Amino acid sequence: MSDQRHKRLIALTRLITARPGDQLNLTDLSRRLNVAKSTLSEDLFLVKEALEDARLGEINSHVGAAGGVTFWPSIDAERLREGLQVFTAELTNADRLTPDGFLYVTDLLFSPDKIDGLGMLLGQRFRHLHVDYVATVETRGIPLALATSRALRVDVVLLRRDHRLSEGSSLSINYLSGSSRHVQSMSLARRALVRGGRVLFVDDFMQAGGTARAAQDLLGDFGAQVVGVGVLVATREPRHKLVEDYSAILEWNRADDGVGSVAPSDWVKRLVHWEELS
Repeated sequence: MSDQRHKRLIALTRLITARPGDQLNLTDLSRRLNVAKSTLSEDLFLVKEALEDARLGEINSHVGAAGGVTFWPSIDAERLREGLQVFTAELTNADRLTPDGFLYVTDLLFSPDKIDGLGMLLGQRFRHLHVDYVATVETRGIPLALATSRALRVDVVLLRRDHRLSEGSSLSINYLSGSSRHVQSMSLARRALVRGGRVLFVDDFMQAGGTARAAQDLLGDFGAQVVGVGVLVATREPRHKLVEDYSAILEWNRADDGVGSVAPSDWVKRLVHWEELS
């Protein structure tokens, strides 16, 4: 293999992996690398084979006039296992339990090194749903929602706790929080571009599912469909939530006299090969 082709393969790999989830046009790639499409196809086959053999990701081809290729990175199972170990160890610390019986997670949520991998986990979990938006409620849900939206290559829709005059007219609803048992409000600006969209709702915590249910109702009033719910931590009790289907990264088995136990959900354990820790 010539030095020129070596350099071209390196450049092609960089171009593809730098924009995960974006469809790259073959004509644009061949023009940028100054090669014929037939040569580019051969190069793509080598890059695809190398990335998949190393379990670094997969390249999907799209046919037709607007055809091209899309790269989806694989999750780094080893790194995620290490990150999840940190979360489970931190969240079982008695100092994490607040006086009102909740887990303090804010510092973990706002650490990019800790949260980005979890966003990739949710992205992997919900990619098959082909969502148009990720929605969350301010403020603690924002970091995980952004990390998930980055993995899925979609925009974030922010639901407010209170109406903001700077956002113009909005639609608001009141709902009963399953965790605090208090009536809370949620609003969304009428100019939010979600109508007819498929939405993934992401939040930091779920107990009874009241917030997720309210988000479904509010987004439904905009003509959007919530096709999935992903959360960082969900309590094991109550088993019956107000949303029928959700995916929690971590499950919290709360104890009456302390924090109890926090562990990855079964789907996460399978995805990151959690048994390799034992």
